Amino acid sequence: MTSTIFVQIASYRDPELIPTLRDLIASAEFPALLRIVVCWQHGPEEHVGDFLNQNFLHWKLHPAAPFNLHEFELDGARIELIDVPHEKSQGACWARNQIQQRYQDETYTLQLDSHHRFVPQWDHHLVCMLDQLRPRSSKPLLTAYLPSYSPNQDPPFAKDDMPPLGMRFETFTREGAILFRSFTLPDWQALREPVPARFYSGHFTFADGAFAREVQHDPDYFFHGEEISIAVRAFTHGYDLFHPHRNVAWHEYSREGRPKIWGDHDKSACEEGRVSQSWSERNARSLARNRALFGMESMASAPEQPHNDPHDSPYGFGTARTLVDYEVYAGISFRDRAVQPEVLAHVAPNRVASKPDGTLERSTLRRSNDVRVVAHRKSIDVAACPRATHCTIQALGADGAVLHDEHVGIDAARANCNGEWFDRSLTFMGDLDARPSAFRIILWDANQEILKEFQAAAS
Repeated sequence: MTSTIFVQIASYRDPELIPTLRDLIASAEFPALLRIVVCWQHGPEEHVGDFLNQNFLHWKLHPAAPFNLHEFELDGARIELIDVPHEKSQGACWARNQIQQRYQDETYTLQLDSHHRFVPQWDHHLVCMLDQLRPRSSKPLLTAYLPSYSPNQDPPFAKDDMPPLGMRFETFTREGAILFRSFTLPDWQALREPVPARFYSGHFTFADGAFAREVQHDPDYFFHGEEISIAVRAFTHGYDLFHPHRNVAWHEYSREGRPKIWGDHDKSACEEGRVSQSWSERNARSLARNRALFGMESMASAPEQPHNDPHDSPYGFGTARTLVDYEVYAGISFRDRAVQPEVLAHVAPNRVASKPDGTLERSTLRRSNDVRVVAHRKSIDVAACPRATHCTIQALGADGAVLHDEHVGIDAARANCNGEWFDRSLTFMGDLDARPSAFRIILWDANQEILKEFQAAAS
């Protein structure tokens, strides 16, 4: 292998950054071919000396505006740190965009988070997988949610029986973004090449280097909405998404006890002038931008944000395919917030059957519903009803039909009580035209007798 790899790592106050860099480089077959750029969003407890103490060599400081750049070498690999005090951060997608401005025409690009571990010769394996796909795709892209590791365990991950993971649809959020979960690829031991994918992972993507220039992260996105927007934008720029058929790395998911941007950039930090905007302000604007991108909400409905339409920016869709082409391929209707049954069953998309200018079959769509159930204790006192043993929460249609119900023990129901309010969300898939319009809460005793019932309009 003689080709270079542009490695992108966004890091926010993460003590796993240095162990990740060391393992990334030590596990590579050709470390000298790596150029690693890190958006180093660091707290006051993190110093450049931490890298020097870990044998990162040949430190150079490049003063620049708005952020200085530090350069190191480790075992032949080049590392560049964009020096961002954490209170100057504008979110994960902004950080990824900062990195992508430093792309220098490397052959490949690998996007990661700052908390990973790697299999030996991961670089060789990824290049081989991409080359396997060349007869099927002129622009293949490998992406996945990776298996987990824990830095507090020894060993941090299981080396044997490492099934590769795919990404599955979980739900549309109330704000219009899509959430995903991982699943083990079926019959993975028999797979001989990567498999078609619908979705994109922010913590692991490998593609030709031009991807870092052609489909850059929108800096006005904050967090949620990143993955589905990049999936569709990549697809419309002609990229074909695949899940690797063999695992090449691990990812840490919990990050318990670590500082997060939503803890640092809260309302009080904004009021005190330590940050320019709270994370919630950035997040609300980001989610509105995501809805505008997918036609869920016109910008005319958000006149207070006249510059928040992404379509005429560098962060809109490509011209190789259309949004409708992606919807047909992936089995998703964004306007309806609905998906086809095969999406729910995690069936791999059929690239051959998804022809350009196709149409999405609407009769079989299943709609994603998110009903917020809120009741004051004066209406129904879930927390203090002494004889209650269990609780039923229902979503109702306009005709009063039960569209979805959940039965929980009283202790679980009381866990949804905060002060004088009961507050719980019902998320479920239903028929496209069956829209929830009300909810009902029922408290039962041990003899299956109704103690109290409350119904109100859904929100």
